[in-house]
Amino acid sequence: MTKRSGGRVFKRCGCVNPDDGRRWGLRCPRLGERGHGRWYFAVELAAGRDGGRRRVQRGGFASRAAAERARGFWLGDDVDPGRALVTVGQWLDVWLATRSALRPSTRQLYEQLIRDYLQPRLGGLALSELTIGTVQAAFTALLRANAMRSRPLSPTTVQRIREVLRAALNGAIRRGLITHNPARWVELPSARRPRAVVWTEARVELWRRTGERPAVAVWTAEQTARFLAQVCDHQLYPLYHVAALLGLRRGEAVGLRWCDVDLANRTLAVVRQLVERDGRGVRLPKTDASCRTVALDRGTTALLRRLARQDPAGDWVFSHDQGRSWSPSYVSRTFRALVDEAGLPPIRFHDLRHGAATLSLAAGNELRVVQALLGHSSIVLTADTYTSVLPCLAQQAADATAELVRRAGYQRGVKIHKVVVPQQRSGSPRARVVTPSH
Repeated sequence: MTKRSGGRVFKRCGCVNPDDGRRWGLRCPRLGERGHGRWYFAVELAAGRDGGRRRVQRGGFASRAAAERARGFWLGDDVDPGRALVTVGQWLDVWLATRSALRPSTRQLYEQLIRDYLQPRLGGLALSELTIGTVQAAFTALLRANAMRSRPLSPTTVQRIREVLRAALNGAIRRGLITHNPARWVELPSARRPRAVVWTEARVELWRRTGERPAVAVWTAEQTARFLAQVCDHQLYPLYHVAALLGLRRGEAVGLRWCDVDLANRTLAVVRQLVERDGRGVRLPKTDASCRTVALDRGTTALLRRLARQDPAGDWVFSHDQGRSWSPSYVSRTFRALVDEAGLPPIRFHDLRHGAATLSLAAGNELRVVQALLGHSSIVLTADTYTSVLPCLAQQAADATAELVRRAGYQRGVKIHKVVVPQQRSGSPRARVVTPSH
């Protein structure tokens, strides 16, 4: 075994001890023989955002030198370890493991996309031999296989797979392993961001009859009020109330602490979120763009005052009997069950955020106010993603436009007394005169 700064390189094999039936591993007496066993390395990487330990072990190398070179990649060596030895799969592992700033949920998503789609189709290819043609062929095969799936991948997911590969190959360019990025030129179906639509009576009737539902849907004000009234006695009601009115994300609501709430000034500060990783909650700070202060209405302030009186020594705003914060996945599961019990059209918990933006607009608030409520750095993102026009708002806009034109006409003394409408009579077109009433 060879120990070096930043990890170790060792040799082991799969031989079985005949006495106990277990593998020899590092203790095999034949490891000193040339060509027996394979070489491995193990390194400790920098702690992630949650401070957790990250230990990486890889193996199967034919020589100690090859294992040393591969280990160097994980530790960020600047030396050229031999480009021909680096495969796409090896580089994807190195690239992901050395990205210490990823959020746990983002890292988990990247790991899944790499494991399920990129490694099987591109992992065995040499990184230096990767071309636009090979990458395009891999994604073409993915799209063909996707058409046969019972639940096909959405165009957005396919685009995200490409973006992960593109980011990893950009890292390979910075390391000097390749000179251009073949993933940049891959042609894929366009991925349009789904617009949130409102559960109108017509859509609700269609859903009850056929089960058809929009990809992203929001409740009307009446439907939101009906849900909150239905669950007012549930222990999670305060959390759902805050999410529905203030547009907090699930992790932001679950991670809210009393030190973030100022009841005297009727505000709360969104500075962190609570996410799940390996079955446990992890507190993460929010980015500068998404940190924000949200104003509270009087009803929400009164609700939070009652919560504070019930648990004066508590730390979390929304907690169960043991004083611990709620699990994010439990909050979503319970929400789906309560929606079913209420007989309301289905939405996701995150769609409460869409609904809060829509209802805020319907209440007459400006787009800038909604942008601040949601914590978006760009007003374009707010307008493009989170704002749906409620029927009542659309009708008000139509009436206001018509009223503007009518008033402009009267102010200028312009009155249209006759409107000519084509009318069919006795096989020939004629004009029928209609006098509008005032």
